Amino acid sequence: MSERARPSRPSRRWWHARTLLGRLTVGMVVVLLVACAVLGVTSELVLRTVLLNQLDAQLEAAGGRYSASLEHEAAETEPSADRDDSIPGQSVGTLGIRLVAGRITEAAVVTEEGTNRKITLDAYDRFLVGSIRPGEAPKSIDMGRLGDYRLRAVRGKDGDIQVTGLPLHPINQTLAELFAVDAALFAFLLLAGGFATALVVRRNLRPLHQLTSTALEFSEQALTDPESSLPTVRPDSEAGSEVDQLNVAFHRMLDRIQQALNARDVTEARLRRFVADASHELRTPLSTIQAHVEYASTTDAELLPASTVNALDRVTAATGRMSNLVADLLLLARLDAGRPLARTSLDLTRLVLEAVNDARAAAPDHRWKLDLPEEVVKVTGDPERLHQVLANLLANAKTHTPPGTTVTIRIRVAALSVDVSVVDDGPGIPEELQPRLFDRFTRGDTSRSRAHGSSGLGLAIAHSIVNSHGGTLTVRSSQGEGTTFTMRLPRSSDS
Repeated sequence: MSERARPSRPSRRWWHARTLLGRLTVGMVVVLLVACAVLGVTSELVLRTVLLNQLDAQLEAAGGRYSASLEHEAAETEPSADRDDSIPGQSVGTLGIRLVAGRITEAAVVTEEGTNRKITLDAYDRFLVGSIRPGEAPKSIDMGRLGDYRLRAVRGKDGDIQVTGLPLHPINQTLAELFAVDAALFAFLLLAGGFATALVVRRNLRPLHQLTSTALEFSEQALTDPESSLPTVRPDSEAGSEVDQLNVAFHRMLDRIQQALNARDVTEARLRRFVADASHELRTPLSTIQAHVEYASTTDAELLPASTVNALDRVTAATGRMSNLVADLLLLARLDAGRPLARTSLDLTRLVLEAVNDARAAAPDHRWKLDLPEEVVKVTGDPERLHQVLANLLANAKTHTPPGTTVTIRIRVAALSVDVSVVDDGPGIPEELQPRLFDRFTRGDTSRSRAHGSSGLGLAIAHSIVNSHGGTLTVRSSQGEGTTFTMRLPRSSDS
């Protein structure tokens, strides 16, 4: 299995899913944990070394006196009434062992009463004691039932080996108490450090949270709307950490974007005014040209050569197309300016029937079908403009589908809306063209041929008219499976 195909580890996914506050807090707690562990282990090792050195110094000072006393005690075979069994100068738990020719002859330990208590060592303890050589450094050995001992061996005057040992229990108990204190202290430090880290990090990340909320608010803005404005919240200060600098830089970027949007709105407003003014001014000369051409065509048609008559016909057709284009541009400019349309209650069913009758007369080679509800469907809107939308959708189906194509006009009524769909079983619309289908001057014919008289404004005008009515115009198409345009309008209150 390749490295690329291996799934990511769950722990890594969990870590990347954490917030920055959580990561920094966990990271700080881990650092504190490691620091506390290193400090605790180091203090334990140092203290153990110091205590062992002190114990070794005691062993060196004691020499072999205690184990030698065992030899003299063994030599006193007759007990005396005045005999004192106490061992002056030896601490409780001191261990004395005498070895002769590698064999333990005497072994005793100082009791809490200060007397000797003879002990018997098992084979393993005898082996461990026998491994200690005079002159070597003291060794820590587990003496079984006696516990841990620090043993040191010296050579006696009689050639024997005298082993003296001091118990390690006080050292182990001290280290255990230190460990308990360290554990409690370190646990408190971890909790306090984690809490303090979370507070400090949260406070320092406050500009980043502000930046996030501003970015989310910015992402929800409709920048295509001329009335939109960017968030106006500004950082408290320009000085500070890298997070503060990022916050300041982000808001400076927002300022530049706002300036660019304002400049765009001003430019688009000027362009709309220019288009509206130009369209309005062009209507008069176009009407004059068309009137003169019609007058020449009807008055002196018999006296004019055939080529001149043909040229006048061409001028008339071109003038008509130009007049339609000017009217479309003027309508778009008015819609962009937000000028209100007529708002009356209208019979949408009747509007559809009229539009389909016009389309059937203009394209008898197509099959036109109706799928309408039995009751009358009413909406509120501009009858002329909604008729223009329907005529445009039907003309679009007629123009871009071959003869014999079936075009179905369907009305579906919902609780709050009415859907009017124009469905054809034609070749469909290329997928790459669909996202910009409602943009202005978009045509499916990339050769820019005007064989069908298309200006690329029809669907853009239809989309703007439907939006002005508070509705939506959508398209769904697959090549080879046909196209569906759906106009959704709010239902009239009296329908």
